[in-house]
Amino acid sequence: MHLKLAGGTSAAALLLSLLALSLFHSAGAEDPYRFFSWNVTYGDIFPLGVRQTGILINGQFPGPDIHSVTNDNLIINVFNSLDEPFLLSWNGIQQRRNSFEDGVFGTTCPIAPGKNFTYILQVKDQIGSFYYFPSLAFHKAGGGFGGIRILSRPRIPVPFPDPDGDYTVLIGDWYKSNHTTLKAHLDKGKKLPFPDGILINGRGPNGVSFNVEQGKTYRLRVSNVGLEHSLNFRIQNHKMKLVEVEGTHTVQTTYSSLDVHVGQSYSVLVTADQPAQDYYIVVSTRFSYKVLTTTGVLRYSNSAGPVSGPPPGGPTIQIDWSLNQARSIRTNLTASGPRPNPQGSYHYGLINTSRTIVLASSAGQVNGKQRYAMNSVSYVAPDTPLKLADYFKISGVFRPGSISDRPTGGGIYLDTSVLQTDYRTFVEIVFQNNENIVQSYHLDGYSFFVVGMDGGQWTAASRNQYNLHDAVSRCTTQVYPMSWTAIYVALDNVGMWNLRSEFWARQYLGQQFYMRVYTSSTSIRDEFPVPKNAILCGRASGRHTRPL
Repeated sequence: MHLKLAGGTSAAALLLSLLALSLFHSAGAEDPYRFFSWNVTYGDIFPLGVRQTGILINGQFPGPDIHSVTNDNLIINVFNSLDEPFLLSWNGIQQRRNSFEDGVFGTTCPIAPGKNFTYILQVKDQIGSFYYFPSLAFHKAGGGFGGIRILSRPRIPVPFPDPDGDYTVLIGDWYKSNHTTLKAHLDKGKKLPFPDGILINGRGPNGVSFNVEQGKTYRLRVSNVGLEHSLNFRIQNHKMKLVEVEGTHTVQTTYSSLDVHVGQSYSVLVTADQPAQDYYIVVSTRFSYKVLTTTGVLRYSNSAGPVSGPPPGGPTIQIDWSLNQARSIRTNLTASGPRPNPQGSYHYGLINTSRTIVLASSAGQVNGKQRYAMNSVSYVAPDTPLKLADYFKISGVFRPGSISDRPTGGGIYLDTSVLQTDYRTFVEIVFQNNENIVQSYHLDGYSFFVVGMDGGQWTAASRNQYNLHDAVSRCTTQVYPMSWTAIYVALDNVGMWNLRSEFWARQYLGQQFYMRVYTSSTSIRDEFPVPKNAILCGRASGRHTRPL
């Protein structure tokens, strides 16, 4: 469906324009609409052979894929048939000028049980592979996630031929315990136990297969939607050509296996060029004290027989192997992205940074309970979404600058941490990991350039090894143990944006904060007003969104 405004400057045309802006304030007048109606329920699932209570969308686990094209408007009506509040968030969708729709509690009031809310999203100037997930409580451990794909518009060149098939592959570690049990465990101040297994598209060992025809090439969109572990993905006797990472077309490097850290998404091309039979798809944990492995099947249409031999092994604890692979993932400078111009036409390496933010994680006890922190602050959610408090100028909900932009070295304390930043600045963010685990961080609302990563402590001299030419632009990055990762980000999207650990127990227990990208401008060119249908809760209850 296209919404087209009549030409001319008549009052009727103006009224129609205002009406469209009021109802769909993020929507471009010429861009298509796609409508979705989703019912979120509990249901029995058996991914690891025991009955669990899963979170289903329209009866599906995982939930349905979202298929879209650059600039599409996605109108997603979500009915909450659970017995507790619920929200969906959209990992990697930038919500340009519209953090109200981000679907995390810092921006969006929850959908009450028995109620519904219509998200109005636009995948503005984006392509690529992403996913959605439930952001409240510990719902992500029960399901409610699914794939998002954004195809290029017609006539925008794509740097590889159309594949013969296109598959979503959602991988992740999994517990046999219900999400409510895991949440109660964390609420008591305990750490989570080791997971029980790994799922591929919601299924356990050999529970999923992908059908291919000999000689044809397929795109696999692999996202790690798990709770904690980095995973290695590989296919028996087949090579994978990396073509896209979280919205960026990459240099087309071929890999025999690929590390996918928690929260990350990759697109690979796989050609069915082997003798016709079934082959193992293998997913195993990385950097864990014991290795969990699961398998699926790549099934040739003219297969002469089932999988044979042991599943191929992969890397386990080797950090250098993973670091070298990460450094090899680079932007294809000559390929188009969502627009016709080459991705390399934005010369990020020639822009001076105006600020350096150094973020260090920590783990410890507060009041006898396990907590996690960034720069010593362990995030606690207020009673009102930060974005609504900001919009309605409600005092006492948060303080801009309540987290330092450098590690303090002090003990962990609780606060509603909001980092103040300025619109249209270009900043350097360094993730310093002084812990002995691999970490993974995600920033809502943005893509950033991963300019460097290495072992030890970051210093100003570390900039000498930055990649200022073709670093990959993405929204989720890993940080290796006792190491650092540096990113550059152009703060061109006004709003309140969640920066979080993708290690889900850690974000639940405080390893996150919100970045307030601020401008004094009230122009809709810089930021949209609160959605007309926004749910208002906490201290924003009783406020008015805006007149039609």
